[in-house]
Amino acid sequence: MLRIVYKRKIFFAISLFLFVAAVISLSLWGLKLGIDFTGGTIAEYSFSEQRPDIAQVSEAFDKKNIEDIQIQPVGEQEIVLRTKNLNEEEHQELFAALKDAFGADRVVENKFESIGPVVGNELKNKAITALIIASILIILYIAFAFRKVSRPVPSWKYGVGAVIALIHDLTIVMGIFSALGHFWGYELDMFFVTSLLTILGYSVNDTIVVYDRTRENLFHSVGETFEDTVNRSVNETMARSINTGFATMLTLILLYFFGGETIRIFVLSLMLGIFFGTYSSIFVASPLLVVWQKLGAKKK
Repeated sequence: MLRIVYKRKIFFAISLFLFVAAVISLSLWGLKLGIDFTGGTIAEYSFSEQRPDIAQVSEAFDKKNIEDIQIQPVGEQEIVLRTKNLNEEEHQELFAALKDAFGADRVVENKFESIGPVVGNELKNKAITALIIASILIILYIAFAFRKVSRPVPSWKYGVGAVIALIHDLTIVMGIFSALGHFWGYELDMFFVTSLLTILGYSVNDTIVVYDRTRENLFHSVGETFEDTVNRSVNETMARSINTGFATMLTLILLYFFGGETIRIFVLSLMLGIFFGTYSSIFVASPLLVVWQKLGAKKK
């Protein structure tokens, strides 16, 4: 049996390093937000024949002195353009640049949509509110579900432990994307928020599985210390957590390489979230219970 809980200081040190690095990254660079949050224009065009290279599209805009256009290939015949807010005259110039370069009969505009910064701020505030409400509900639910095992650790601390593990996972993922946005220009949209909410559910689910085994073992832990019981519970559920995470990761890896550009950031954030969610449920959430139990024993 692995002595995971007994070596918790090592895992806490690893988590603390990653968490602090993520906070520093977020403090220095923040998150590079897309037009869903900042406001701007998104346009989608399809070509009757094979889509031209991104370099050719970029060159077409350069010839017309159209700047600050992000070009994203979609499928074999479409491109998505993201830029600042454009008025109707600028919109027509954009469309004309494509038609002049590749033929008016070859280019079709599928979508042209502007999102104002007011809408962007509203979406951002709603995303933050959703995460806060979800965290509070998690604490309340776990406190209720674990009410029968209020010794030696109060039931509400199981909920707090799950939320701490969750904050650990989300902060590290956001810190990584902060660095990716600063160095490689990764822009985040509402799909990223969706991925954070998905990570939230996955991380909490994985943590509850370990906690639930601890709850079961507490009723049959005659002669064991709380530390022994938690360590045994972690070992009994570790294979399940790793296997579930690995199976999910295989699917996500395939989606990352073959699912297209539009969902690549979404899939990458899920991959990171599942990896750190699996790690925290084993090496962070359960050892926290032991720390609280020992602190409570010292006070008494």
